[in-house]
Amino acid sequence: MLRRYVVKRLFVAVPSLLLATLIVFTLPRLIPGDVVQLMLEEKAYAKDLEELRAKLGLDRPIYLQYFEWLGRVVRADLGESLWTKRPVVEELARRLPVTLTLGVIAIVVAVLIALPVGVISAIRQDTLKDYAARSAAILGLSVPGFWLATLVIVLPAIWWGWTPHLGFTEFSAAPGRHVLQFVLPALILGIASAAGIMRLTRAMLLEVLRQDYIRTAWAKGLRERIIVLKHGLRNSIIPVITVLGNQIAQVIGGTIIIEYIFGFPGMGRFLFEAILQRDYPVIQGVNLVVVSVIVLVNLTVDAFYAVLDPRIRY
Repeated sequence: MLRRYVVKRLFVAVPSLLLATLIVFTLPRLIPGDVVQLMLEEKAYAKDLEELRAKLGLDRPIYLQYFEWLGRVVRADLGESLWTKRPVVEELARRLPVTLTLGVIAIVVAVLIALPVGVISAIRQDTLKDYAARSAAILGLSVPGFWLATLVIVLPAIWWGWTPHLGFTEFSAAPGRHVLQFVLPALILGIASAAGIMRLTRAMLLEVLRQDYIRTAWAKGLRERIIVLKHGLRNSIIPVITVLGNQIAQVIGGTIIIEYIFGFPGMGRFLFEAILQRDYPVIQGVNLVVVSVIVLVNLTVDAFYAVLDPRIRY
């Protein structure tokens, strides 16, 4: 039954991904500016506008360009950068692990902060701990990540003459520094995500703890830990997982600014530079990978639904 449910969700995801390819291909061409004119300013690519447009294959109708690109995507070929002439797949293979590592650590940080704080806030409703947790969550939602990252870099430099490590260190060069360099950016990304997850965890757990079967468990004399974690949290976690899936997409989008601030060579910085240069194949490739990750995350979330609540698979 679970397998059939997942297969059905997969059939729904495929048309969504196909529609996403059309959007990913079309939107970059709506960005103001022309990559051909930018290249002609370099005076190293072609003699005139039309010659360079034909050389890049941009002189054909856009629907033909789309179907040709879609055919290459099926073969795992995302084309070449218009500027560097390097395959986009190779560039993404080098940069994707940086973004995924940063995103995964940020989500882990968000979950480790949000779930315990949300549970404590719910079971200690209207106490000092609850007020402190709710105030911290509102603050976390209100503070932009790029502003917090800027403060983390600027204020220590002003007060103590120290700045966090900026730039990227490969694992082969210094394994310890490679791991530690992700901690601070991941904390900044995770704080904003944790705020929303914490508020929803508290709200859903409070709703479940008011149910009759929870009162029955209290009447039976079960320990608080068993009632809250086994009977309460499990039945309130499905909406939290939904928000967590959406938070993953937001974290991936948030890495663009964080990677640029901390000098990480990830997909976010790669996309930012490609937009400035109107590098269509790179923009399309990065967005397609991001959309694919989001679709995969949604499929995983749907599978968790069926595992946590058997009624869903039926």
